[in-house]
Amino acid sequence: MATSRADVERGGSSSPRKQQQEKGKVPTPLYPQHEGEREWTPWLVPSILVANITVFTIAMYYNNCPAHNAKPGRDGQCVAGFLHRFSFQPLRQNPLLGPSSATLVKMGALVWDKVVHGHQGWRLFSCMWMHAGVLHLVANMLSLLFVGLRLEQQFGYVRIGAIYLISGVGGSVLSSLFIRSAISVGASGALFGLLGAMLAELLSNWTIYTNKVAAVTTLLFVIAVNLVLGILPHVNNFAHIGGFLTGFLLGFVLLMRPHFGWMERYRLPAGSPCTARKYLPYQWALMAAALALAVAGFAIGLAMVFRGANANSSCGWCHYLSCVPTKSWTCAN
Repeated sequence: MATSRADVERGGSSSPRKQQQEKGKVPTPLYPQHEGEREWTPWLVPSILVANITVFTIAMYYNNCPAHNAKPGRDGQCVAGFLHRFSFQPLRQNPLLGPSSATLVKMGALVWDKVVHGHQGWRLFSCMWMHAGVLHLVANMLSLLFVGLRLEQQFGYVRIGAIYLISGVGGSVLSSLFIRSAISVGASGALFGLLGAMLAELLSNWTIYTNKVAAVTTLLFVIAVNLVLGILPHVNNFAHIGGFLTGFLLGFVLLMRPHFGWMERYRLPAGSPCTARKYLPYQWALMAAALALAVAGFAIGLAMVFRGANANSSCGWCHYLSCVPTKSWTCAN
């Protein structure tokens, strides 16, 4: 009895799985994409979370609402005054519980005039680390944890970090082409890049997934809801769209995985040859097309931004992608 039990625990001859393999039967795995792949320990996403919180804390320290709002006017007093210099601007100035617009601009918010005429291209990158308020920060960081941890665990910090950062800049580029009169901050472009990469990964690695239609439908629903919310005022949906498109293209390039036939080699009996290709032709085609579009899009977009091009002049209806005016609010670029 002891020997039999040990064989079972060690995967010995009495293991049902091994008996199937010995008979030449290949069981169908529920999640073949996990077989034979390295599982990473996420550290980059938590680090990005800490970095965003740190930058927001520094912004609040620098903002020092009590010192700059010593004589409250019609906008009211600082919110949460017990926090002293970390207290928030009056709600009429910033309903998201955060610093003033002037503080955000000084610390690196995206401002079209400063990028183009002030030659401060670094703002295309710095703005993704800043947030307009506590509510803005919490919403984005929860989304980062929900989406980013799973992706980093599967694909590692290098690929996910590249998608996050490049998508953030991609969102800033598209935003600069359409929005000139408002400042922009937040990690939303980078987060939408991760969503776009998830969709591309699902399409590129179609053969290794079960419940394909349900997965695509769910992901498209989440993306659509977030994009629709982006048409509300004071939300930079161009950053969302730019980040999503960038991440979508990068997903085909960086998240391509071996197809189902290749993954099944782990299920074959010992000594059985595996003749399946690691990647399918359509995966290579998607990767090549996406890489070409990503490089061309970035090159053209950056050139247009630094030339001061106004994309609204070429697309009269595009401003509706970021804000739809109603009786309750107006929109301005």
